[in-house]
Amino acid sequence: MISRPALRDLVRRVDAATPPGRDRALDALRALAVLGVVLGHWLVTALVADSGTVHSTSPLAHLPTLTPVSWVFQTLAVFFLVGGLVAARGHASARARGTTYGAWLRARVARLFRPVLAVLTVWAVAAAAMLAAGATPDTVSTLCNLVLSPLWFLLVFTALTAATPLVARLHPVWPFAVVLTVDVLRFGLGAPAWLGWINVAAGWLVPYCLGAARSRGLLSSRTTGWALLLGGTAATAGLVLYAGYPASMVGVPGAPVSNLNPPTLAAVTFGLAQCGAALLLLGPLRRLLTRRPALWAAVALLNLSVMTVFLWHQTAMMAVTATGLLADGPLPGLHTLPDRPGWVLARLAWLPVFAAALLVCVTAFRAYERGRPRRDRRSTGERHTARTPQVSRV
Repeated sequence: MISRPALRDLVRRVDAATPPGRDRALDALRALAVLGVVLGHWLVTALVADSGTVHSTSPLAHLPTLTPVSWVFQTLAVFFLVGGLVAARGHASARARGTTYGAWLRARVARLFRPVLAVLTVWAVAAAAMLAAGATPDTVSTLCNLVLSPLWFLLVFTALTAATPLVARLHPVWPFAVVLTVDVLRFGLGAPAWLGWINVAAGWLVPYCLGAARSRGLLSSRTTGWALLLGGTAATAGLVLYAGYPASMVGVPGAPVSNLNPPTLAAVTFGLAQCGAALLLLGPLRRLLTRRPALWAAVALLNLSVMTVFLWHQTAMMAVTATGLLADGPLPGLHTLPDRPGWVLARLAWLPVFAAALLVCVTAFRAYERGRPRRDRRSTGERHTARTPQVSRV
């Protein structure tokens, strides 16, 4: 256990290491977005052991009343909003300093993909070991898919980051129009389903462009935030109630249409509502994190390992599930079919165990995200030592 004096000292050092111009609210939004994804996956993903094979399912497929859970924990639009804002602001700052586009992009992408290499290496070894130990190919495929499926997000995010100089001044209405057109063609005119994959780029470009616009001083009024929140909510409700879009904002096994894979118009309008809420929260979050150094320290420390948390959270859940197989019989909420309300209560009880396993993973692999400690000689008022956490710039 860490003593209270040690915790107070850590909070003091994190607060002192934070540059005066750091927008703490953006780090808080990024942290909330990643935690939403993590908790969402832990709550709507179930691994069921059946006749020696492990397969995945979702409580949303068996308990439709849980659909509102997907509204709370599907937070990717907020991540793209913050990403667009930070990337556009960072690129403009890099140009002003004379930094080349290539150097700027390499610096941003490096931290995203260093921890990916660690995940891929560990899971390549783990998959080979499981097959050698007699695990069925279906089981290994299920587990690897759970680990690798979040990587699509990094590919899209990297592509949009690389395109920042081109899209930084793009009005969000244009990618929104692309999504609308694609959905009209798919669902209204019977166009091929593969056309929907255009929305993987266009759909997430909408919140990314909103963030870029915010970096230029636009969308700064609370009226804009409320318009996005209320307009996005109303549009999403209309699409679900009258246009036949699924109510769940995440994929549901067996459902004919997913709002997320690829993104639909409903997912984009839902994301607009989330972006509106995020913009409205920026001011209150800045004031709260300035007044509460301990809360800011928690946000800053999470941001230091945010990609490690994102990449290893499924592994943590699977490690706990696999360890539970050593028990005498299936454990409720861990190995059982998620078709009863009791499963939900049992799964909630497992969340602290998943979090503890994730903490072990983060401790073991966070070094791959942070890279080698170094001092940025061009920065001002920002000195980092081995004892002072460096606030994330991603």
